[in-house]
Amino acid sequence: MPLMEWTDELGVKVTEIDDQHKKLIGLINKLHDAMRAGQGKQALEGTLQELAAYTVYHFQNEERYMQQFSYPGYLKHKGEHAAFVKKVTDFQKDFSNNRLGITIDLMNFLKDWVNNHIRETDKQYSALFNEKGLS
Repeated sequence: MPLMEWTDELGVKVTEIDDQHKKLIGLINKLHDAMRAGQGKQALEGTLQELAAYTVYHFQNEERYMQQFSYPGYLKHKGEHAAFVKKVTDFQKDFSNNRLGITIDLMNFLKDWVNNHIRETDKQYSALFNEKGLS
């Protein structure tokens, strides 16, 4: 059973970004499945790296549109992205150095952050992005 499932409630009404959010959810589920299956550190580390890299790509894409469309909440939104990337990067370092394992607490953090960020923060740019021609 996946940790997270995509629902229309998570949609921001921009197909490109919704597709990226679906991929992020898929990567979180992949990491969760690997953890639950007791896969080795190498497999978990690879999945965690994939999730981190895709998150950075997605954030850069969102931020590019925010700048292009002069989104008024850009700096605050970018700050949330930076805080998330730092937390995941710190976790990766600890995991690589055998100081921390992938736990349900981490998975719940990822799930809650993605759910809350999309539902609250990302939805705030939907109308502007749609108005500028993204749908």
